[in-house]
Amino acid sequence: MTITQLQYVLAVAEHKNFTVAAEKCFVTQPTLSMQIQKLEEELDIQIFDRGKKPIQLTDVGQMIVAQAKNIVNESGRIKDIVDQQKGYIGGEFKVGIIPTIMPTLLPMFMNNFIKKYPKVNLIIEERTTEEIIRMLKNGQLDAAIAATPLNEDFIKEVVLYYEPFVAYVPENNPSFGKKEFDANDLEINLSNVLLLQDGHCFRNNVLNICKASGLPNDVPFQIESGSFETMVRLADEGLGMTLLPYLHTLDMAPKSAAKLRHFKEPRPSREVSLIYNKKELKLHIIEALRGVIAGVVRGAITFQNVEITSPLQKK
Repeated sequence: MTITQLQYVLAVAEHKNFTVAAEKCFVTQPTLSMQIQKLEEELDIQIFDRGKKPIQLTDVGQMIVAQAKNIVNESGRIKDIVDQQKGYIGGEFKVGIIPTIMPTLLPMFMNNFIKKYPKVNLIIEERTTEEIIRMLKNGQLDAAIAATPLNEDFIKEVVLYYEPFVAYVPENNPSFGKKEFDANDLEINLSNVLLLQDGHCFRNNVLNICKASGLPNDVPFQIESGSFETMVRLADEGLGMTLLPYLHTLDMAPKSAAKLRHFKEPRPSREVSLIYNKKELKLHIIEALRGVIAGVVRGAITFQNVEITSPLQKK
């Protein structure tokens, strides 16, 4: 039994296809199939049910995959230990970022990090919070940037900044004349508040602002979109108002910026953190990444009197 064989098994278990798994492992499909077959012969069991499409794990295969994940992850930590002892900041480092943070934060720090740490092969993946939690647990990501707190025992959260929510209010909206917003001001717009689609934690943040203000749980939000840009355009068409993260508002044209309304203090905000598995050993790279991000956001976000809203859906 070899680590390579276990890596091949994990690839097939993830992609449920031998050809795709081989491509991901950068080997030919016959090579991958032969190594998995050798492992099955050695163990005298079948790991995969090849008669089903897509390929499925057998009962014993599911248990083998669970253990293989631990073995492969732990074997990879040996090099991490050596790199950390040598003070070497380099190698592959996979980071997941949620969609509502990636477009604004990534351009702010990526170039600086590459220049400062050229030996780090930074791999960025846009993932939902749910995917990030699963991938951190399975060792498929080294770290992630997401809205917190997530209340996961195995995850360490290092706060990067607090980002207030900003209301985008078109001229025809009853609240356009307000200079500052209160969470209770959302009540008069319940039927036409524009939200991100279900599955985005930013949506949960906004809904939780309403619930924290004592507004009804069955808020009749009617229009949902997949991007902030679309919501802004819909608002400009007179279809409602929306809430945006503060960083997303910094580059708005003056005409659009005139429609922004800040909330009264303490400002409803989301907590953005660098998160990682508590078993993670690449702490030297994590600290390097935290330092670079903290340096670039320090000048952009200086809010302190904030009230954190949860990114988790409240029952």
